[in-house]
Amino acid sequence: MRLPTFDLDVLRTFVLGVDLHSFAKAAERLGRSTSAISAQLKKLEEQVGTPVLNKSGRGLALTPVGEALLGHARRLLELNDSIFDALNQTRTEGTLRLGVQEDFGEWVLSDVLRRFALLYPVISLEVRIARNAELLTLVDSGNLDLALTWATGHASPYVTRLGQTPMHWIGAHDKPLPSRKVPLPLVMFDAPCVLRSAAIEALDRAGIAWRVALTSPSVGGIWAAVDAGLGVTLRTSMGLPAHLRVLEELPSVPSLAYELHRNRQQPTEPVAQLATLIRESLERHLL
Repeated sequence: MRLPTFDLDVLRTFVLGVDLHSFAKAAERLGRSTSAISAQLKKLEEQVGTPVLNKSGRGLALTPVGEALLGHARRLLELNDSIFDALNQTRTEGTLRLGVQEDFGEWVLSDVLRRFALLYPVISLEVRIARNAELLTLVDSGNLDLALTWATGHASPYVTRLGQTPMHWIGAHDKPLPSRKVPLPLVMFDAPCVLRSAAIEALDRAGIAWRVALTSPSVGGIWAAVDAGLGVTLRTSMGLPAHLRVLEELPSVPSLAYELHRNRQQPTEPVAQLATLIRESLERHLL
């Protein structure tokens, strides 16, 4: 009796839909219609001979057979991808796309890029310095291979939590805090911003009135505005200019976690190596 052969494209859809907790999102990620995804799942269940998914409220849950299939499917896809990666290592050219949240730029890039270039001198790097929301969108759409961001609770299927670092209130050396009788002027990124939200939450919890004195799309703009005495900001100590100071008088805030997002479950060997270099650099600088 001839055994059926699984379609790896169908298995990839199945695994991605489970990881994203939504086959509609899987269809969007893969650039296919929901009807095409449904047809693939129907084909998979016909091959298996039994349902692999059950409706559970508004969502879907794996059947016992689906749970068993998921593990086998992951291993098949990893083997498939590793074969292609091994063959591609003989190439003399290629492009790797890295996204870095702006705070990490100066701290991470110089060290990491130098070490990566020594390992892969013929690979071209495309580096995008941007804010969290843009980077996460680019990873989700497959336009970045790897992105280093702050942890925001974004539902990304392929993310690794690397660590956390303290947040600090930052002000100008020669600018005292205003009286509590007037709102505290803040210098912030425009929303959405995880540090902006943390600052406002801490001040509201402490009953301290505040106002946004200036918004900037860049960390450099925030440092310049704080140095000019326009207000205080909440940032980490990464890249903190020497002429600014940490303010101990304002409410304490929790540490901020940082994460590494991939656009696929099994990264290529160069992407995996770049992720290792980033983790090592952050451990030296932050831990």
